[in-house]
Amino acid sequence: MPHWLQLMADSLPSLLWAGVRFTIPLTLLSFTFGLALGLLTALARLFAPKPVSAIARFYVWVIRGTPLLVQLFVIFYGLPSIGILLDAFPAALIGFTLNIGAYSSEIIRAVISSVPKGQWEAAYSIGMSWRQAMIRTILPQATRVAVPPLSNTFISLVKDTSLAAAITVPELFQAAQRIVATTYEPLILYIQAALIYLALSTVLSQLQARLEKRFARYGGMMEANA
Repeated sequence: MPHWLQLMADSLPSLLWAGVRFTIPLTLLSFTFGLALGLLTALARLFAPKPVSAIARFYVWVIRGTPLLVQLFVIFYGLPSIGILLDAFPAALIGFTLNIGAYSSEIIRAVISSVPKGQWEAAYSIGMSWRQAMIRTILPQATRVAVPPLSNTFISLVKDTSLAAAITVPELFQAAQRIVATTYEPLILYIQAALIYLALSTVLSQLQARLEKRFARYGGMMEANA
């Protein structure tokens, strides 16, 4: 067996274990919390009083206007200077959650705004409250439109978790870095890490396509019954 192939075979279990133990949980947790934060931020920008809406706009402006890597450094390396100490994984989770929250809020805000006003009026006409109209009428329609951009955000997050290596989270990319430090074979190990990220992204892209088709069928049924 060629040396490079043997090296990749020997290092694969360590890389996959790092992915299962840190990369995947970090991705799922960050996206879940970030999506919830994004929904609250979007609703605040659309419907909250001006002071609350201004705070939401400021948060989105700051996060979208600064690099994710800088945000992670501020949280992990900067906050200890004011007495806030965080372990690497929680710091990464907070950083990715804030980042996803800001970007997903713009997607959610746009899709909610795209729902015709007539849908609100129809919901109110049958006695729904604002909350009922949002949950039963507006969000289901907005979700169908939001699936493609939010899926792209999730796939990007899988790759962005490699930045957590910069704050010592032992995820997939840092596992590759550690093996490089002992084998002195950066090209082989980094290509292998890239191939693993590529495989994850490909699988997620296929799942995204299926999800979009399902929501497209659901949307067609809604229009047919309207």
